[in-house]
Amino acid sequence: MSTCRLYPPGPRPDPALLEQCRDLPTSILSDSMERVGGVRGVHWVPGGRWPRVAGPALTVRTRPGDNLVVHRALDLAVPGDVLVVDGGGSQERALLGEIMGRYAVTCGLAALVVDGAVRDAEGLAAGPIPVFALGINHLGPYKDGPGEVHGPVQAGGTVVRSGDVVVGDGDGVVVLPHERAAEVVAVGQARLRDEEEQFAQIAAGTFDRAWVLRALSEVHVVGEGPR
Repeated sequence: MSTCRLYPPGPRPDPALLEQCRDLPTSILSDSMERVGGVRGVHWVPGGRWPRVAGPALTVRTRPGDNLVVHRALDLAVPGDVLVVDGGGSQERALLGEIMGRYAVTCGLAALVVDGAVRDAEGLAAGPIPVFALGINHLGPYKDGPGEVHGPVQAGGTVVRSGDVVVGDGDGVVVLPHERAAEVVAVGQARLRDEEEQFAQIAAGTFDRAWVLRALSEVHVVGEGPR
């Protein structure tokens, strides 16, 4: 028998807050957190095209190349959760494939985020929920354990806790600490309005680029002195 350590699940975010997150690109959200909070290296499996997704993290830590505890986590999922698997960044074996992807849909999961490899990429890409991973590998996982569910994990260099808000789109995945989520969203909404104004200025030909020269202490033109 193998060990699975279960921690208490984290808080559930306000559904209205999750809806606001779905309106904000991950780039805006990470900018709104001092450009941190990104799960580096994970992207949609090749061929996947989904709407932006947001949900509370269902965290799993597993031994690299082993998915026994990932199976247990699926059975503990609450509809709307985003499964975040800390596989240690190893891509030597896939941690899940199309069978688990299809089962995850019946569990009501909103998305799967794997800090490791997955397989059955075409089947996962054709499914209804986003799947993010570091890479693809046809080699299957072991099922020996051990692991943890609902505990703090690391994914792509970012700490993820149960109940943190996970947002994913075509640029990747960003994690909002649950106690800061509302603040980050408010900043993100203001940033989005500012970006939309810049888009309008570009279209109108009035976009101010003077800040570029202001930001440069000196400009040297080859063949001339400093200016």
